[in-house]
Amino acid sequence: MGNNERLDFTGQVAIVTGGGKGVGRGISQRFLEHGAKVVICGRSEPESLPAVGDNVAEFHALDVRDPEATEHFIEQVAKDYGRIDILVNNAGGAPAADAATASPRFSEAIIRLNLLAPLNFAQACNKVMQQQDSGGAIINIASVSAVRPSPGTAAYGAAKAGLLNLTTSLAVEWAPKVRVNSIIGGLIRTEQSHLHYGNEDGIAAVSATVPLGRMAVPEDIGDACVFLASDLASYISGAEIKLHGGGEKPAFLGAANAEHDSNSAR
Repeated sequence: MGNNERLDFTGQVAIVTGGGKGVGRGISQRFLEHGAKVVICGRSEPESLPAVGDNVAEFHALDVRDPEATEHFIEQVAKDYGRIDILVNNAGGAPAADAATASPRFSEAIIRLNLLAPLNFAQACNKVMQQQDSGGAIINIASVSAVRPSPGTAAYGAAKAGLLNLTTSLAVEWAPKVRVNSIIGGLIRTEQSHLHYGNEDGIAAVSATVPLGRMAVPEDIGDACVFLASDLASYISGAEIKLHGGGEKPAFLGAANAEHDSNSAR
């Protein structure tokens, strides 16, 4: 079987939470391009649905933080299509907040969205996937905030760190039928980048700090999801893939003023 065939998802069903905009839209688009039927959910329907020709994503209005509504949604998808092959837990995020003054209600809401909601979705999909001969694949979208300090979004960083640990635990519990992996996303340019980085000059300046010279785009995350869900990754489970363009340069490199010659140890 050639690699193109191993990346063919025709006949498979993928659920992408928050799949109508930003990173989620890029993920949805990639699975549609590879033939999957894509079902997306979110609190509000996007102005246009992700589509490739006649293959159009199906939208369901859903607050992913509601576990009962989540279970009903998964049951409906399984009933409509007879299977669920892929779950991408993408929905998440957090506004900036000072950890010293953030309310308990605020912190609980952030953790519910970024950690408990993915767990609830994974549990509901696992029930379906375990009954399928082909099993299934679950991909959790995490963040570099999980593996480095996250000032201004402390609860978010903590929730994403929990998501990484959850990934490894579920990969052990649900094997061999269901593979569970996570993607650690770095700086990603979306339609809301100006809210975080400013105008085009600000975006360009931030992009220049990335070793590969640019921020990721949503389709970069989508490519990694397609790989992890495919037969090419059939022996990958409990793994973390870092998509951060090489990472962040250590701050001390810009602050140090020591001179080094070519023979100096670094």
